[in-house]
Formats: sequence, C-alpha cells, structure tokens
Amino acid sequence: MFRFSTIKDYHKALQNGQTTCVEAVRFYINKIQADQHLNAWLEVYADEALAAATKLDAERKSDTVLSPLYGVVVGLKDVICYKDHRVSASSRMLEGFVSVYHATATKKLLDAGAIIIGRQNCDEFAMGSSNEHSAFGPVKNALDEARVPGGSSGGSAVAVQADHCMISLGSDTGGSVRQPADFCGIIGLKPGYGRISRYGLIAYASSFDQIGIFGKNIEDVACTLQVIAGADEFDSTVSQLPVPDYTAALENRDDHPKRIAYFKEALDHPGLDPAIKAATEGFIKKLTAHGYIIEAVDFELLEYIVPTYYVLTTAEASSNLSRYDGVRFGHRSTQSTDDLTDFYKLSRSEGFGKEVKRRIMLGTFVLSAGYYDAYFTKAQQVRRKLQLLTESVFASYDAIILPTVPAPAYRIGELQNDQLAMFLGDIYTVFANLVGIPAISIPLFQHPNGMPFGLQIMTSQDDEVSLLRLSKQFLELSE
Repeated sequence: MFRFSTIKDYHKALQNGQTTCVEAVRFYINKIQADQHLNAWLEVYADEALAAATKLDAERKSDTVLSPLYGVVVGLKDVICYKDHRVSASSRMLEGFVSVYHATATKKLLDAGAIIIGRQNCDEFAMGSSNEHSAFGPVKNALDEARVPGGSSGGSAVAVQADHCMISLGSDTGGSVRQPADFCGIIGLKPGYGRISRYGLIAYASSFDQIGIFGKNIEDVACTLQVIAGADEFDSTVSQLPVPDYTAALENRDDHPKRIAYFKEALDHPGLDPAIKAATEGFIKKLTAHGYIIEAVDFELLEYIVPTYYVLTTAEASSNLSRYDGVRFGHRSTQSTDDLTDFYKLSRSEGFGKEVKRRIMLGTFVLSAGYYDAYFTKAQQVRRKLQLLTESVFASYDAIILPTVPAPAYRIGELQNDQLAMFLGDIYTVFANLVGIPAISIPLFQHPNGMPFGLQIMTSQDDEVSLLRLSKQFLELSE
C-alpha cells in the first residue's frame, strides 16, 4: 500500500518500481473521499489528476532524472488561479468563475512535474483566522473535529494534516499559513514579501499578501519554495534576487553559534496561554543548553502591531474588492432596479459574506476624507517605524522567535461573537507581514488539552536559507 514520508523517498520508490504516480493519486483521492466531512476541499480533480499521473508513469524510465516535484500531489487554496478551473475565494461573489490563466506559482508547479489534485476551502477572500467564514461551510480540524483548523488557509492545512496531499499552497496576509499550521500540527512557511510572485493570487491586501507552503517536513517545504520562488515579469513587486538552492543549503549544515532574540513583551503578554508560555520558555532553555545565544529584547511597539495591521489591510481590501460590482466581475443581483447605485449595493450585499463586509466597511472608513490622515497615514508611519526597529534587531541577531499563536485551536463557533478576541489571535503573526520578513511555524509542542502548537521563527528579509536551517535544527532538537 502507498505510504508517503518525503518527496525524496517518494522519488526513490518511483525509480525503484515500488510505487507509481497513479497509486499515489488513487491513495489521496480515497483519503479525500473518506474525509469529506472535514470540508477541506471545494473541488477534487480526480479524473484529471489520474490522467496526469498515468502520463508521468508512461514517460518514466529507470534512468530518468526526475524533475523536483515529479508526481508530487499538490492542493491549491481557493485563491490561487489554475487555468480553465474554477476559483472562487470561497465566496458567493465569485461562485462559478473560471480562471483564464495560471498563477505563476501554479505554472511553476506544473512545469516541475506536480499533479494538482484540487482546490481547497478557505475563509472568504482569505479574511479570517478560523476558516468559519467560507461561503461553503467551515473546515474541521482532523485532530478534533469540534475545533477550528485556523485560517484563512484552513482547508490547505487540514489537507496536509489528514494526508490528502503531499504539499499545499496557501496564502498568508497576516498569519494565514502559520496559524493554521500551528493549529494542525504541521509546518507552515511564509517567505519574505516578494519571494514568490503574487500573479494569479486573488488579492486581499497587496502589500501584505504572500503565497506560502504547507508540508510535514522541512526538506519538502524547501524543495517547493525553490520551485515556485523567483522573478516574474507579471509581478512588479517580486524580488529580483537569485533563488538560492534551499535543498543544498539544508544539507550543508551551519554550526556557527546563532544569536536569537525574542520579545520580552510577547512572552509576558496577559493574553498568552500559560502552557504555551511555559513550553516556549522551556525550549529557550533547551536551545541555550545546546549553544544558541538567546536574549530578550525590548520591542516597545508590540501593542501597535495589530491595530496598524487592521487599518492598513482593511484599507487595501476595500480598494482591491471594489472591482467586484456585478458589472464585469462578481455576482450580479437578479433583483430589479433602474438605479446603478442600488444595483451595486444589491450585488455586493448578496455576494459578500459578513466578515468581508465588515472589513470593507472598516477600510472604507479609514480611507475616507475626514479620517485618512488620522488612521491610514498614521498607520503607514507606524509601519515604517516597525521596519526600522526590526532592522535594528537583525543587526545584532540572526533570528527572532515567538509563539505562533496566543492560544491553541478553539472550538468551532466559540469566538464568533467576540471579534476582538479573534483579531488579537493574530498578535504574533501579523508582525512578519507588516515588515515583510520570512517566517515559519514549526510543530514542537502539545497543549494539555491534547492539541498541537508550534514555535514561530523569523529571519531578515530574503534570508529564507537561515530560516529553513534553523527550523530543521529546532525540529531535530525536539525529537
């Protein structure tokens, strides 16, 4: 029977004739069908995936050098375009919309031999931290189906967690890859801003959005990043720096003592779960015992991070989502009206869900003439201060570590009437998006309630190599 551990081992098994791409795809299709109640998938491309696997098997010979993601079964969050396939951002606004082009990340996956098996459920337009805001129902955490998987990339996280695919691509605007990875006990990587092209990613907040990767081991995440990262003529904000050989970098061990910072205010925060605080502090002692230099630093702007994030992202969302008016894009109301403004209101009210409407209205407010300088301009100034303060930290340290989340996965519906608590759940993850640095959540711990939680590692802009190396070292120490 097919079993998956790593892409490297899978490729060896293919070369040795121990398995086939078709066996792999059939295994995952059967797993997805058995777990339909988790609601992780909006659409599965069963016939298409089997056809692609059959073609790969027919072309492969014993001496064939396999492409990096040859036969690797991948899922896409429902905000990443796949030509001639539906993409809806889990919203009624785009229900039935078929993409006319590939996202750059999608094309690179296919060029590297990957098999895309389906599109995954998420919070509507990637706005949410629990995957309860999808127009197609909530996703359930496979470890405890009464609990949320995190969001907005909850379906993508559960798909990897529950062995529905080898790798998933999600998007991370303020923690939407790292937080669900934490809740689901897997790895979630958000590269630095611009490392992966955003072309073909449905926009939430354009200066924050980044495609991220879910996996169960660092080597697979590194391999996937190497494939989909890099310059792109369709995205003017993408990094022009050469893409390092992340796989080789992991194999070349760097034993130089690392200086690592953590924010004292973060671990002393009253909202941090005591068990998460104790586990993080315990791991810091363990790292110190193994030669790492771990020091607390004062980060006096911590309390400004969440409000700055929500002012700026909702403003950008208000602008980005204005195109969905029922004329050229999005749901068109069938209610009769001769007034264009009423037509817009009807189409947008019917097409958007409650959370998306909330953020559009907040963004419209902070961009309004009377409040623009008081909110949006001020938030941009704070963002710049955060960037400068972060640069000063990395002048002395190789990495920053923090909890990924302040509390483990909560029960479905538990925070639906407490939006402040929901927003504050992003307190440790939105920082990396505000300043544009790479960040990862790695699964290290178990809460007394039985749910997993992880540790977040951040490195300076464009230094994913150090991030992946440290992640591998930390995971080895935890074994």
